[in-house]
Amino acid sequence: MNSRPPLLPLHPDHLLSRPKLAAFERLSTEALKESLALGKEGCLKARPDGTMLDGHHRVYVLRKRGVNVDELPREILARDEG
Repeated sequence: MNSRPPLLPLHPDHLLSRPKLAAFERLSTEALKESLALGKEGCLKARPDGTMLDGHHRVYVLRKRGVNVDELPREILARDEG
């Protein structure tokens, strides 16, 4: 069972970049997940409460595809690190 809090957007979805979303929508689900993997540049980063600091667009696309993004590994950053 996942003990991490669910991922929360830092900004509302309507503020996401449409060109970025279109680019990420062309990638496979596996490619998107791999791009968010720990150790990669641009990996999924979040605060301890689950607020995303990096990965918003990719997570949005994955959620639209029905992926349980809350299970993805994430780098946890303190509030002053983001």
